[in-house]
Amino acid sequence: MDLSKINSLTELFFYQFEKQKDKNKVFLSSLKEPRKNYSWKETFESINKISQELKKYVNKGDRCLLISENRPEWLISDLAIMLSESITVPAYTTYSERDYEYIINDCAPTVIFVSNAEQFNKVKNIIKNKKFIKKVFSFDNLENVDSNEYQNINNLFFELKIAKNIPETFLKRKDPACIIYTSGTQGNPKGVILSHGGILNNCEGAIEILEPLMKKDQTRFLTWLPLSHSYEHTVQFVQITIAAKVFYAESIEKLIKNMNDCSPEIMTAVPRFYQNLYQKINASFNKAKGVKKILVQKMLNLGIKKIKKQPLNFIEKIQDRILETIVRKKIKAQFGGSLKTFVSGGGALDKEVGFFLNAIGLPTLQGYGLTEASPVVSCNPINDIRVETVGPPFKGNEVKIAEDGEILVKGENVMLGYWNNKEETDKVLKDGWLYTGDIGVFENNYLKITDRKKDILITPGGDNISPLKIENEIVNSEIIDQAIVYGDNKPYLVALLVLNDEKKFSTEEEIKQQIEKVNKKLSKIENIKKFFIINEKFSIENGMLTPTLKLKRFKIIQKYKNSFEKLY
Repeated sequence: MDLSKINSLTELFFYQFEKQKDKNKVFLSSLKEPRKNYSWKETFESINKISQELKKYVNKGDRCLLISENRPEWLISDLAIMLSESITVPAYTTYSERDYEYIINDCAPTVIFVSNAEQFNKVKNIIKNKKFIKKVFSFDNLENVDSNEYQNINNLFFELKIAKNIPETFLKRKDPACIIYTSGTQGNPKGVILSHGGILNNCEGAIEILEPLMKKDQTRFLTWLPLSHSYEHTVQFVQITIAAKVFYAESIEKLIKNMNDCSPEIMTAVPRFYQNLYQKINASFNKAKGVKKILVQKMLNLGIKKIKKQPLNFIEKIQDRILETIVRKKIKAQFGGSLKTFVSGGGALDKEVGFFLNAIGLPTLQGYGLTEASPVVSCNPINDIRVETVGPPFKGNEVKIAEDGEILVKGENVMLGYWNNKEETDKVLKDGWLYTGDIGVFENNYLKITDRKKDILITPGGDNISPLKIENEIVNSEIIDQAIVYGDNKPYLVALLVLNDEKKFSTEEEIKQQIEKVNKKLSKIENIKKFFIINEKFSIENGMLTPTLKLKRFKIIQKYKNSFEKLY
């Protein structure tokens, strides 16, 4: 398939449907009870019939808000919205009422899609008096909803007649496909307008990376990162391109169980997931004794040598083959046994975590991107992983480093702009180049992220310090789960710590020892001199994490400002 000749994401789906329709294969599969499977034919029919119903209410360019947890109907509705020539606006199910209100007022959707009564209840009071909203569609029956008060609700997957013909699509690559609101670690989120061509362009780069991992039959993906995130949203279309079999996880808590349920070959996730995995596996390794401990340590040492491309001697090669069978194979079995790769994106993966996972037989490819780039800019290939980098740039986008070190991106994958926000658009789009706000360098055509332009602390001596780098070192401790480093224009750095649930009764002396271990890995000016501990974990629910599990640094510092200042 030549993706450069495909005009839209709907055309991509119909092209693949024509090749798959007679094979009677399951395409989409929910792991949540009651389980629901969709074949390619059922997916096609559902997209078509929803689009026909939707066209009664929307015109080209109208926005459709989509609020749902991950499930097959998410992809179906997304494509149906695009087929009706309107624009999908995905929203996280974890948003606060204020977030929903802001987005609804900002993009003025004509139609709202909700998965169930729980999601509908989050917006029902906001939409009561919004005259621009013509219809609400639901995936499941909305029980206990007053039909007199909400007369414009339809249950999509029960009430519509099947439409069988392949509809004509008039969309072009430059047409908007979706408006994805950025998580917003500070202030209100911005609506990033991504084009059909931008996402298709991203798929081209992804296929190059995944080609060595694909088999003749269906490649199995497990999806759990919210589909409202630009990363997982684009992964949907990669899955269509390679005619994958897609499993939707029940929840993050059941992720390991779900991996054993469906034995995925490829899974995408954010760095926080891999950090947790590292902590858990490392903690179990630390409990090993005797021969088991020796085998584990030898496997790690040889694995790290290989990933660092240091040659193994004859004896080491034999040892490594044996350890592959008796240790790495057992580790892989805990994740379904078929995993070919994890792909990490949505933030910086700590290098220690990257080396560790690759060394124990869980290949982990780090990529780099941002919503404004549809979203992937670069990614490590499976046959040449360089852990401390984010890989070579994807085919089809040009990347250069500005004089001040900022990474600039140009190409079809770059956003069309921010919705209703020319001022912010003009700040980051200049002469066709996207100014990413990230600092980086090229090492043999592999991009390496060295800093974040905005997330820096400046010492009174003028030194620039990356708090994220230090925080990653701190949370690699098996005692500490979350950390925020503070100290802009201060004589030394301090930290807020949240302890691991299993270690919350650790003594202050034990915690100090962990911080001292971290300080030994850092330069003198990066050392943490003092710290304080809080009991409440940062979470999406308490507003301290974004939906993609990034710390809302500005908000956390504002809340604990007095506690930070008392340490000086």
